Amino acid sequence: MTPTEVAEGIYSVGSTDWNVRDFHGYSTYQGTTYNAYLIMDERITLIDTVKKEYADDLLGNIGQIVDPKKIDLVISNHTEMDHSGGLARVMHKIGEDKPLYCSKAGAKSLGRHFSQKWNYRPVEDGEELKIGKRTLTFIETRMLHWPDSMFTYCKQEKILFSSDAFGQHYAGPERFDDQVGEAIMPHAKKYFANILLLYSPLILKLAQRLTEMGLEIDTICPDHGVIWRKDPMKIVNAYVDWAQQKPKRKVLVVYDTMWHSTEMMAEAIVDSLLQEGVDAIPMHLRKWHRSDIITEVLDAGGILIGSPTLNNGLFPTVGDFLTYLKGLRPQHKVGAAFGSYGWSGEAVKLIEKEMEAMRFNIVGPALKIPYVPDREGIESCKELAKKIAAALPAE
Repeated sequence: MTPTEVAEGIYSVGSTDWNVRDFHGYSTYQGTTYNAYLIMDERITLIDTVKKEYADDLLGNIGQIVDPKKIDLVISNHTEMDHSGGLARVMHKIGEDKPLYCSKAGAKSLGRHFSQKWNYRPVEDGEELKIGKRTLTFIETRMLHWPDSMFTYCKQEKILFSSDAFGQHYAGPERFDDQVGEAIMPHAKKYFANILLLYSPLILKLAQRLTEMGLEIDTICPDHGVIWRKDPMKIVNAYVDWAQQKPKRKVLVVYDTMWHSTEMMAEAIVDSLLQEGVDAIPMHLRKWHRSDIITEVLDAGGILIGSPTLNNGLFPTVGDFLTYLKGLRPQHKVGAAFGSYGWSGEAVKLIEKEMEAMRFNIVGPALKIPYVPDREGIESCKELAKKIAAALPAE
């Protein structure tokens, strides 16, 4: 990534990771970026760094604008290692005694990540820092999505440096939203669903707070993906909509199968849901990546999960998916469990137990069929689908 001017004297100087394909279990099939921002003012300021392996790229990009040793201060909006991994290299280059601004939780976190005794300057929520003709405001965004997270707002250019909010895992030649167009929104939605869904209530409070603060935002600079300059409120409004988790008449039938019996049940359920006018999507867990399923979960009204019983328990892929789903705490879901079995059949009850823990509105009873579904078994699948359709919200 070469430096890109965001506004006069403000540059994007981060790095592109074209080849990363997995990010904490999230499929990043088009790579990602690690964005960092340089502000040229009386006090030259660097906002965030990059993953450790890309620190020299960052310094090289900065070097095209100014000697990195002339940087006066660094701001760490978020201490996760894809944004702070390069910090040690940067601080060594610019001077270990240069001020490092971060949240109070950020100072603790960075102190645990790194052994160096840097010149930490923990900031208060709402604190301002004058760096010359510009004034920066720090906005605490605790648990969005780490305890240390914060935003930095540049009042004069109306730029919000938003850390991990409003980003996307997307690597491409484009640097701005208007260069990609509507094609960036699926990446943004997937990012929200897999990283921020858990924090939906906090996101709604943050959106309200930004409104109450009266912040004028012309540009949003996230730490991953493209910069929002054409219509920054588009992504803010999308976050508000996604955080509300409004259910549609849409059902995901998520399953795995051993000898196709559970698959036969899934297909019968999907066919019946379609006949009931429901947007039904069958999702075989060895054909769909968990993170792509979660993207569909975001606005689904119902989720059915099917598993054969293996060794008196869940099929491994189903257990994996349930663990991932449970951690994100989706809301407002209708659910049901189904599956085939040979001589025991515990898997279906285990699925139902996890749905109960997630507070799904469970439509039951759970459906389990021994060996291969016969005509009566297929009819049971269709009846379950009708109950699910009846439990969904009307559109």
